Amino acid sequence: MVFDLNLIQKYYQKLPNQIEQIRRTLGRPLTLTEKILYGHLWSNEVHEHRRGESYVDFAPDRVAMQDATAQMALLQFMQSGRDKVAVPSTVHCDHLIQAKVGAEKDLQTAVDTNQEVYDFLQSVSNKFGLGFWKPGAGIIHQVVLENYAFPGGMMIGTDSHTPNAGGLGMIAIGVGGADAVDVMAGMPWELKFPKLIGVKLTGRMSGWTSAKDIILKVAGILSVKGGTGCIVEYFGEGADALSCTGKGTICNMGAEIGATTSLFAYGPQMEKYLRGTKRAEVADAANKVIEHLRGDQEVYDQPEKYYDQVIEIDLNTLEPHINGPFTPDLATPISKFAEAVKENQWPEKLEVGLIGSCTNSSYEDMSRSASLAQQAIEKKLKVKAEFTVTPGSELVRYTAERDGILEKFGQIGGVVLANACGPCIGQWARHNDNPEKKNSIITSFNRNFAKRNDGNPNTHSFVAFPEIVTAMTIAGSMTFNPLKDTLTNENGEQVSLEEPKGLDFPPLGFDVEDAGYQSPAEDGSKIKVVVDPNSNRLQLLESFSPWEGQDLKGLKLLIKAKGKCTTDHISMAGPWLKYRGHLDNISNNLLTGAVNAFNEKTDHVLNPINQKYEGVPQVGRTIKAAGEYSLVVGEENYGEGSSREHAAMEPRHLAVRAVIVKSFARIHETNLKKQGVLALTFAKPSDYDRILENDTFDIIGLENFGPDVSLTLVANHKDGTKTSIEAKHTFNETQIEWFRAGSALNKIKAKLT
Repeated sequence: MVFDLNLIQKYYQKLPNQIEQIRRTLGRPLTLTEKILYGHLWSNEVHEHRRGESYVDFAPDRVAMQDATAQMALLQFMQSGRDKVAVPSTVHCDHLIQAKVGAEKDLQTAVDTNQEVYDFLQSVSNKFGLGFWKPGAGIIHQVVLENYAFPGGMMIGTDSHTPNAGGLGMIAIGVGGADAVDVMAGMPWELKFPKLIGVKLTGRMSGWTSAKDIILKVAGILSVKGGTGCIVEYFGEGADALSCTGKGTICNMGAEIGATTSLFAYGPQMEKYLRGTKRAEVADAANKVIEHLRGDQEVYDQPEKYYDQVIEIDLNTLEPHINGPFTPDLATPISKFAEAVKENQWPEKLEVGLIGSCTNSSYEDMSRSASLAQQAIEKKLKVKAEFTVTPGSELVRYTAERDGILEKFGQIGGVVLANACGPCIGQWARHNDNPEKKNSIITSFNRNFAKRNDGNPNTHSFVAFPEIVTAMTIAGSMTFNPLKDTLTNENGEQVSLEEPKGLDFPPLGFDVEDAGYQSPAEDGSKIKVVVDPNSNRLQLLESFSPWEGQDLKGLKLLIKAKGKCTTDHISMAGPWLKYRGHLDNISNNLLTGAVNAFNEKTDHVLNPINQKYEGVPQVGRTIKAAGEYSLVVGEENYGEGSSREHAAMEPRHLAVRAVIVKSFARIHETNLKKQGVLALTFAKPSDYDRILENDTFDIIGLENFGPDVSLTLVANHKDGTKTSIEAKHTFNETQIEWFRAGSALNKIKAKLT
């Protein structure tokens, strides 16, 4: 079954004329990014948009949501006044499955535990016309790549790793649920027109080096905020030669550099993947317009003229990399990693190796890792650390089982987990006698913040591609370099691991008995969506109050956060995932992971009402109960990581009216705006230091709130003195209307009802 074939074919039919018009209007060669963005403008009126400055309305082709974020997105959509989604949309049940003992039992436990949520998501999907991928069907991004992504298209997804679809030439952007509501409700979707980073790949990979090493290297170059507000476009002979799933791996991890999305041009590898996943009709249509699914040749010939930044990587010399711990941009080549382990006193013993995830769970990844497992069998080696395997989808899992790949993992001591997110997002019941012990794990995931995987702040989590993970798991050591080191086998012999070998596609083709897809009801009008008012998992939403029409006075300080403050710090995942559909309950995790700048402690802040030190959510509730409002202060790249809109909804729910930081991560800043929260930045970052523990705050200038006009933050100190601080913002007129209305959803409701 080919989804959305008519939509895709119609898009390709109009593409040549459309691109010609865009090129003629702009009067210059076009990057691939520009072809897709200008081709998806909400208005057909084309004119030059300023990169990094212009807010632009777009019309994406589709929406995808994972089950944790879909709950809140659909609870909001139910308030929009629509009786059906305006664009093709899907829900994917992948985040709520906890990894514990193995696929079969874990999946059954998840169904039993989350039945109320799954029933809600399925009934809403049926009522409003969304496709539903049931538990066990696979990880959202792999399923999108296999079924929905198409070259030249544009989609949004309520997960930061939505850019995975860039591996099939699609602009795919991670957003919060409120953005998804915009598109599903048939409204324009707004994005600041991104800057462009071009990554030129020369040469060709060989040996142990993999596609993931490219993004691990790029992360080391750009850092976790270096891609903020940018689309990363890969090109060159090296880019064309990469497999389609390899391209997806690279695009997926672009979220870890803050990139809006990442993208590859259409070519033979994408065609091969489309045909391999039984979408020959899409490949045939794309082939007819191939020149429009790539950047213009002038761009590739002189990239420095058309990109805002150009990075060149020679794949002939690129080494395997390992990134971490505690941040995905600490990149170390394998030749220097053992030395880094010793110098930094990272735990040398490897306790767990985990492969799979949305970024490295393709058949190609599985087969290359299985080739190492086969070597281990033949050379009489067993894994010396725990070893877990997460297939990306039921299509991959079923085919890999048929071809004996999963059996090889089992023969060396590996455990196959459910086709779900599990350990990557903190849904991991780790077998650990000492849950606070300093230890090392290595994964083929993307995100490795402290406490991310298992809740232990002392777990040193490192990121590499699956083959390196498998090799180091066999060795049980963080200092093992499979490119040159030997291992002692069961016979006491020294043996080496040869470079892994794998296949892009299964020789017998993909196969599956039940992919896990359920179509929506033809007529959903009679379907009732019932939410138990006594449920602790689901809660119907109440609208946030509109702006009072005057400056905000007397705001209390909820927390001044110090250092890295990701969405995991603001709204933890793991055990809290079960409350993603219940705003009040999940608000009990608000900023519990953030470090209080005044005492270096987490979840321990001064309550301005009673002058006692208490947990952040408790303080927020006290302020709210007193009829007061509060403010949050943070540092650089505040809100990096997940697309998690709960990190914006929770503070709004607990009476936070403004967040002022040195700089924001893109998605989180937008999410705050959508919920009616003032997202502000210090004009002078050093003003962060002028915020004192018992301050109260006034925000002045709201009656004349306008684009490019700073507000004034007045810090009223306990000793009676005041400090005036310039507070900048990026609100445009539309976003200011969200603030005045109390939320973007309130504006949508006003338009549609």
